[in-house]
Amino acid sequence: MKMRYSLRLYLTGAVAARAGDEMSGPALTLAGFTLAGSSAAASSLLAGITISAAVGGPVLGALLDRAGRPGRLLAAALVLYAAGLGVILVGLGRLPFAVTILIAVFTGLLGPALSGGWTAQLPRVVPGDGLPRANALDAMTFSAASLAGPALVGGLAEALGAPTAVVVSAGLICLALPAAWMLPAHPGWRRGSRATSVIGDLAAGIRVIVRRPSLARATLSSVVSSAAQGMLTACIALLGERVLGGAGRGAMLLSCAAISALMANAVLARFPRSVAPDTIIWAGALVQAAALASAASGRPAVLIAAALMAGIGEGPQLAALFAVRHREAPEHLRGQIFTTGASLKITGFAMGASVAGPIAAWSLPGTLILAASVAVLAALAYFVIPSTTVDPAEDRATTTH
Repeated sequence: MKMRYSLRLYLTGAVAARAGDEMSGPALTLAGFTLAGSSAAASSLLAGITISAAVGGPVLGALLDRAGRPGRLLAAALVLYAAGLGVILVGLGRLPFAVTILIAVFTGLLGPALSGGWTAQLPRVVPGDGLPRANALDAMTFSAASLAGPALVGGLAEALGAPTAVVVSAGLICLALPAAWMLPAHPGWRRGSRATSVIGDLAAGIRVIVRRPSLARATLSSVVSSAAQGMLTACIALLGERVLGGAGRGAMLLSCAAISALMANAVLARFPRSVAPDTIIWAGALVQAAALASAASGRPAVLIAAALMAGIGEGPQLAALFAVRHREAPEHLRGQIFTTGASLKITGFAMGASVAGPIAAWSLPGTLILAASVAVLAALAYFVIPSTTVDPAEDRATTTH
């Protein structure tokens, strides 16, 4: 299977799935506002489909690790996620809103399949020396998706209505099914070879994240960075309205960040071993902190430059995080570690956005300075965890089947 499965097919599927995922949140928000007639309903839908990822990610990852053909399970998760989007859309205005929120929560359980669950399969597609470059290209799919997704939502919602944007989001996710279905199998897997339970695997995965200093540092720093990114996102509409002359223009800032992240990762893919990934993680947080502090100036040109700077910090930081996970994760726990990490990042982002929303209405510059402080904390958090090594006997006990 490895001989017939190309990196190009993997990246094509990843872009489609992640563009659909990037569309789903804004599209549901607009559809909720249009069909339910309430901004509270719109924000509730977005919260419902994101916050449950914290629970779904680790379990989904453990199941992917136990599957002989993880691509088949990943494809099933994509189908169910796309179907969930469709049911939410149909239910708006027809079902009690509490039921629609519940459907969104269950759909969100599968969200990490589109991020960490997919990336965890990369070493089976490009093993050995080709992994660093492939890892940087994989990170670029997130930037490309974050650039294309919101733009597609805006254009479709304007031309054909918000419900159409939800349908296209689900369609893009379904386009990734062939690439997911054909992903390579676990090498040497055979039915009944796992002696541990799913609960045991969950506990083992958490122990690996906590006990391996490099992985623990990268995880903690990336989650705190995600909180700062969520705070910036919560300020986008107000920044557009007060600095750029229109709330809708705030989305341009996200596009600027996505473009610079894409370009920075393109350079990283060209020189994948130029800087150690561990260094990029904390340095990327400091770059984001500088960008957020600059954004508080209130000047349009500086704000756009700050958005570009934020992307330069975010893009390589994500690629470096993937590199550390690939390096540190045991093969039989790789899926769980990636999806658990994705779940934690999604939760951190949601918490940052929820905290920043009310504060931004009171003081927009103050919120951006607070976000910059959180990004600085992300860099400092990297060094809070000591770089001591794990006892070899304990590490073997954690990582053996």
